[in-house]
Amino acid sequence: MVSDAAPPDRVLDLFVAEGVLEPLPGGRGTTWRAGDLALSPGHDASEAWLAPIQARLAVRLDEQSPRSLRLALPVPARDGSLVVEGWSATRFEPGTTPCRDLATLRATAHLLHAHLASAVPERPAVLDARTDQWAVAERQAYDADAADAAAGDRPEPGLAGLVGALVAGLDHTDLGREQLVHADLAGNVLLDATGAPFVIDLSPAWRSPLWAEAVCVLDAVLWHGGRAEALDEWRAGARRQAMLRAALFRVLADQPCDVARYAALDLA
Repeated sequence: MVSDAAPPDRVLDLFVAEGVLEPLPGGRGTTWRAGDLALSPGHDASEAWLAPIQARLAVRLDEQSPRSLRLALPVPARDGSLVVEGWSATRFEPGTTPCRDLATLRATAHLLHAHLASAVPERPAVLDARTDQWAVAERQAYDADAADAAAGDRPEPGLAGLVGALVAGLDHTDLGREQLVHADLAGNVLLDATGAPFVIDLSPAWRSPLWAEAVCVLDAVLWHGGRAEALDEWRAGARRQAMLRAALFRVLADQPCDVARYAALDLA
């Protein structure tokens, strides 16, 4: 489980992070600013493959005129490591504000995933090495038996019933071509000083963009002030299937899970 504690001294030293530490809004609420760096926990060394790809794409996007999308630039530690004790660093972007407009978030998702599809044409095998709670929950969301088993092992009252109801609605509808997606967009899109979307804390998964968009919409409604009516178009067809798997992913990844909050959405 990711802590909201500040980065330890060794992490700050290796990333040459200077300045007063201050928590930053957005994402899981665990990112800290130190000078011109933003440091976030919960990363695995197996994610190091992503940083060079992200860096090249970030530079390419910044070279476009006008800028329609931006991506945080990864920064390595002084020993060359991209992850230190679970922490990674990106260049801090001053003058940003959190994006809460769902239409902008969804447009950002479409544009970002189009770029990622070109940047990473084949599934990286290293994704299989991830064992963090989000990677595990993502796999369980696509395996009904594993989802039921995981819920049965959890202590939260009502969780097993909620997961069972979500699983019961699943079918084999094709959600579209799978590719590299950002699995945590809703809290990780800022607007820069010019109003361009600035994406931070890239959380990699190899799933359909429709699923990633469903996660974004669900998170926006649950945690970022989005209107519940935004879920209406996700109650039938392929979008319903994407939303069911998005809900399973979030319910199983949240530790602990606010069962009542998810149940109130009546997604099943």
